[in-house]
Amino acid sequence: MLMRTDPFRELDRLAQQLIGPGTWSKPSAMAMDAYREGDEYVVAFDLPGVSPEAIDIDVERNMLTVKAERRPVAKSDNVQMELSERPLGVFSRQIVLADTLDTENIKADYDAGVLTLRIPIAERAKPRKIAIGVGSDRREISG
Repeated sequence: MLMRTDPFRELDRLAQQLIGPGTWSKPSAMAMDAYREGDEYVVAFDLPGVSPEAIDIDVERNMLTVKAERRPVAKSDNVQMELSERPLGVFSRQIVLADTLDTENIKADYDAGVLTLRIPIAERAKPRKIAIGVGSDRREISG
């Protein structure tokens, strides 16, 4: 049996049981990191204990929505829960994506409890050379 003596942790656990971490109508937020790596943005979400089947990723116009549900461990009749500190329920995060990102080619990977999205920068947003015509002579200028 596991013993715990911190009374504040018990109050936090009771408050979470009464209020709940989130439902599909009122999801809780999930921690994330976002950074640029070359010609793409990388967004990583912490989702430990969530099965890949319980993750939903949607893009509508420029709004990216990630929802995940951490479900309780399947219990049998002979299992008695002694301690439950991990939050259960629905977690959600929305990110507004810039028009310069290619939302058609987002890649998602889930490994070791981390959901990683790779969002490429759209070709139209990358620097390109523009030809300038001067009479019959044409030359390129970097833009």
